[in-house]
Amino acid sequence: MWDKIALTLLIIGGINWGLVGIFQFDLVAWLFGGADSLLSRAVYILVAVSAVWCSTLLFRLDNETEHVTSSVH
Repeated sequence: MWDKIALTLLIIGGINWGLVGIFQFDLVAWLFGGADSLLSRAVYILVAVSAVWCSTLLFRLDNETEHVTSSVH
């Protein structure tokens, strides 16, 4: 469940950065009253924590794959 929540937040963050890069429009800041508002900063922090969480998926997937592969042989 945590993986899906983190991935969803990362997708939101990625879309927001795409909007910033293409249109110079920060959707999070627009929705929550500016980039310096408490709610915007909370969303930015949640996206950053999600990125750290999802980076562990790279290592967990390798470990799961190795476990399945070794049990087949």
